[in-house]
Amino acid sequence: MRPKAELHLHIEGTLEPELVVELARRNRIDLPTFDVSAIRARYSFANLQSFLDVYYENLAVLRTEEDFYDLAAAYLRRAAAQGVRHAEIFFDPQAHLIRGVPLDVVFGGLSAAMKDSDVSAALILCFLRDRGAEEAEQVLRAALPYRDRFIGVGLDSAEVGHPPSLFRRVFDIAASEGLHRVAHAGEEGGPDYVWQALDILRVERVDHGIRAMEDPRLVARLREERIPLTVCPLSNVRLRAVPSLRDHILPAMLDEGLVVTVNSDDPAYFGGYVDDNYEALRLELGMTGEQLDRLARNSFEAAFAYEAEHSGGARPTGGPLDYAS
Repeated sequence: MRPKAELHLHIEGTLEPELVVELARRNRIDLPTFDVSAIRARYSFANLQSFLDVYYENLAVLRTEEDFYDLAAAYLRRAAAQGVRHAEIFFDPQAHLIRGVPLDVVFGGLSAAMKDSDVSAALILCFLRDRGAEEAEQVLRAALPYRDRFIGVGLDSAEVGHPPSLFRRVFDIAASEGLHRVAHAGEEGGPDYVWQALDILRVERVDHGIRAMEDPRLVARLREERIPLTVCPLSNVRLRAVPSLRDHILPAMLDEGLVVTVNSDDPAYFGGYVDDNYEALRLELGMTGEQLDRLARNSFEAAFAYEAEHSGGARPTGGPLDYAS
């Protein structure tokens, strides 16, 4: 099993239909159906928004610290089985706060699962860009008492119409707190969104970033500054960002010398966890063992783990991280 880090993983996107049903019954929530096959049949998406509609509906079953613990523990067990040595996990506090679930419940469950895992792990708090910059700032300030439990901030959800530039102030606050900064850009939005993420939000990694390839000057900058891109191949296909895996631009990104990593995004919805993405690249794109090894090496280079371990910020929890293994 090829050792790897996973750097673009939404913990809410690991909510498998079986766990949806289990948590609904535990919390006495009335679902439209308790049939796992019927729930999974809904996971066919025309675009990002159609996915988000189902995604947010399913989150209603997450209510207690135990629920968040079970969610994260299930992902970390799968990740360990797929060779993940370190995971930097996105979570969306706004999606829970608006349902009346307090931050201490979310942090408590996720942090406890990470502590009990053999996988080194850290949390990245993401802002839902469609809920606006003002609310993002409120959430960040509310989360600062838990500063020792997360290492960075991110920007996710519906990209088009919500450019990175709107979130300058909250990212400036995050930087002043010593938090790492990442943002989804260049999946639905064009290269201009990637430029904004770099120049205005001062991100250290770009999540997705596949449309950066449309701008040679941007490609040159990403290469020269070795700014990592957390690409999610199966997700890109399921959300119609690319017509098929065989059309994916990832091999060209590697050929350009970019620090590309492979990740699973929302694997419960997109048909595979991180090693399934690696295997799909091998089978569908004919990527060689050397290319896949390079992607895995890139994932460790792009991780914030070493910095977190030697700084005053949040430390990854769980087992030891061996980059040479």
